[in-house]
Amino acid sequence: MAVEHGTNLKPFNTFGLPCVAQTLVHITSDADVRRVVDDPVLGRGPKFILGGGSNLVLTRDLSACVLKIEVLGRRLVETRDDAWIVEVGAGESWHATVQWCLEQGLPGLENMALIPGTVGAAPVQNIGAYGLELKDRFESLDAVDLITGRSITLRAEQCGFGYRDSIFKRHLAGKSVITRVRLRLPRPWQPVVGYLELERKIAETGITAPSAQQIFDWICAVRRAKLPDPAVIGNAGSFFKNPVVTPEQCRDIINRDPEIVHYPMSDGSFKLAAGWMIDACGWKGKSIGRAGVYEKQALVLVNRGGANGAEVVTLARAIQESVYGRFGIRLEPEPVVV
Repeated sequence: MAVEHGTNLKPFNTFGLPCVAQTLVHITSDADVRRVVDDPVLGRGPKFILGGGSNLVLTRDLSACVLKIEVLGRRLVETRDDAWIVEVGAGESWHATVQWCLEQGLPGLENMALIPGTVGAAPVQNIGAYGLELKDRFESLDAVDLITGRSITLRAEQCGFGYRDSIFKRHLAGKSVITRVRLRLPRPWQPVVGYLELERKIAETGITAPSAQQIFDWICAVRRAKLPDPAVIGNAGSFFKNPVVTPEQCRDIINRDPEIVHYPMSDGSFKLAAGWMIDACGWKGKSIGRAGVYEKQALVLVNRGGANGAEVVTLARAIQESVYGRFGIRLEPEPVVV
């Protein structure tokens, strides 16, 4: 268990925001978590769990003990008649895991290619993209309780998955550390291509029965065309959730703004495109201080160089007020603001 003091977390968050951690512990196993719990000093104070730092806005230095999750490993643990079960360490890169599964002949995650962050963070956020969410491919996970040090296993029904939500953002927030995730990849594989941009790719290419690798390549191309690489421009991906509204609310907004992008949901509600609303309010390409709205995608806020967390939060709040003033919708940020 490696412990550091006074560590700058700027390299450990994709926004590239400055923040000093009073104590940073590198977690490579369940045993490391238990050592922290049992430590007479580290075990007493509050804990902050850090994965890939891709869903995070740091606005201040951290006095809490930061647990940097670095549990590695990937393996096929079971082949069932209806699914492959793949177990992955929480510290592994999510995108690299999608690639690895395809290389092993284990399709099913390709729609979620290029989502930044680690595998352990995926259930917390219930990540999703292009018609698929983590919960659709989730089997179970292992975690360690930060009070007792005991290991627990949770299945999907125990994780309280919702839209960009889970029990780890509510009742278990800061109370447990996810160390391994098991993914359920359905057999036989069926493509998920009902998303507008994938339908466009099918129409453009004439490939009506794309392979998993083809879908992976399409999604990587689409995402790279409109989303900045955090290694080049600091960002946390999509900054706001797409709001879900009632049919009545949707009709009211359409009456005022007929061009608003919206999608019907299975429960009868409608999902509105937050990026479209932000763009309609004139924010694309604009900045407040050194934080700005990405020129190619209004849903992404970026660090134009040397920004701090306060500037990002100020920009986000200004956007929220603009969207609320025009559409009567309060946008909710996706990243955790600390």
